[in-house]
Amino acid sequence: MLPLMSSRLEEYARILVEDCVDVQAGWQVLVRAQPLARPLVEEVMRQIARRGAYALLRLQYELLGETAWLKEAPEGLIRKLPSIAAFMLDNADCMIGIRAPENTREGSDIPPERLGMASQASRPHSEPFTAGRKPWVGCQYPTEALAQDAGMTLPQFEEFLYGAVLIDWDSLERDMERIAERFDAATEVRILAEGTDLSFSLEGRRGKVSAAGANMPSGEVFYSPVESSTTGVVSFNEFPAVHAGHQVAGVRLRFEEGRIVDASADSDEEFLHKTLDTDAGARVLGEFGIGCNPGIQQHTRNTLFDEKIDGTVHLAVGNGWPAIGGVNKSAIHWDIVKDLRGGGQLFCDGELVQENGEWKF
Repeated sequence: MLPLMSSRLEEYARILVEDCVDVQAGWQVLVRAQPLARPLVEEVMRQIARRGAYALLRLQYELLGETAWLKEAPEGLIRKLPSIAAFMLDNADCMIGIRAPENTREGSDIPPERLGMASQASRPHSEPFTAGRKPWVGCQYPTEALAQDAGMTLPQFEEFLYGAVLIDWDSLERDMERIAERFDAATEVRILAEGTDLSFSLEGRRGKVSAAGANMPSGEVFYSPVESSTTGVVSFNEFPAVHAGHQVAGVRLRFEEGRIVDASADSDEEFLHKTLDTDAGARVLGEFGIGCNPGIQQHTRNTLFDEKIDGTVHLAVGNGWPAIGGVNKSAIHWDIVKDLRGGGQLFCDGELVQENGEWKF
């Protein structure tokens, strides 16, 4: 791999440690990472040390779970988190996850049922993070695999990553607060595009403006819609839906009274169906997000980036966000990106607020 510019690496680590999780003296900071991320991991640990906190490193081949073990372990073991792992999550003050895959398809041969069991086992211990009671951030380090998925060389992907991360977060946060103010005032949101006419309620729900927050890159405004309200159809015909090493093309979902009652796809449809059958909450809309990052303009088959593409929205089936009113619970949280730049519209209570990815207010 080519070396990264140290100044950019240091600034990236500073954003993670200071802006995203704001590490405090004496904290126990869990750093979960993959071996190829070593340059960023070491810089993050240096900066944690300078803040007078503990850096607790756990290296894993695959952040979703060790695939060799998940394939072979008895289901009874998968369904229960080991006491050491549970203690670590329960006692960490914050968590930083750094993904640097050698192969982005790692784990794609694990049955969705087993992935769901593992996720269910860890959910009670990770819930303080997802509920916003403990700070956390997930990020990535450039690797050949990520670059290849994006259709880029490694140097091109490095430039892309830094263009999405090293931006004026204060300015973007002000812009996103204006968007959140409009949607906070809305009762019903409608998404209209080719093959898509979907409505849901935001009544009583407020959005989260994500600048330098739980994801880096960030740049989104997101909500947990009223769980029983989603009605209509949505067609994700622009980009594949990426999850657990799978790329599911042409996903189409139909909702009635808040639940998916029909689902199809042009490829890997069996994986789609099995994932939606993971548990009772997997067929509920857990999140509606609005992409706002001006440094991300192209699809890269990398959800951390793609859900922030300026001019897109994303819908996540499964687990909602308790910190913003979501009550749906599921082992699944699958973000699927819908591009509105080529003919889509967003409405708030019948008023057109975005068309072709351009705001109208």
